[in-house]
Amino acid sequence: MSLRMALLGLLTISGPASGYDLTKLFESSINHAWQARHSQIYPELNKMTADGLVTVEEEGPRGRKTYTVTEEGSRLLREWLLAGEPSRLARHEESLRAFLVPALEPEEAVALLREQARGYDARLAELEALGAAKSLERERRTAGFGRYALDLGLRHMRMMRDWARDTADEIERSSRSRP
Repeated sequence: MSLRMALLGLLTISGPASGYDLTKLFESSINHAWQARHSQIYPELNKMTADGLVTVEEEGPRGRKTYTVTEEGSRLLREWLLAGEPSRLARHEESLRAFLVPALEPEEAVALLREQARGYDARLAELEALGAAKSLERERRTAGFGRYALDLGLRHMRMMRDWARDTADEIERSSRSRP
């Protein structure tokens, strides 16, 4: 369902687009929050057309189709966005690893957590660079598109980095105080 909503949202914000255009737009924006491959996007667009959520506005050379959102697609997107809380049930690998860190020796846990903190720092740097590049582009496009998700991503990476560092520090302190 989320891929469908992402595509409806992209079409709503960017206007009519081909599957190729949507794939490129997805890769440079939503893919940072919700990943989908080219091979998933085209079949979903076909299903969305069959379900009356989008229509093929134009067919070009080599079968290139330009899609646009229908009233039903707009209604479904708004309904989904306004439908209260998103599901909080998730398989979250980071949380599972946090539960299982005590299964490691303290030195292993500290090394793992320090490596995770470096990974969060690297991802944070990527998102910060993306934000800097997008700030110029943002002025030319619809206000707010991607900005809020980028802010959420930046905050999440900082929080996870700080958690990994703090937890590694705590494990080091507690392992030193053991006899």
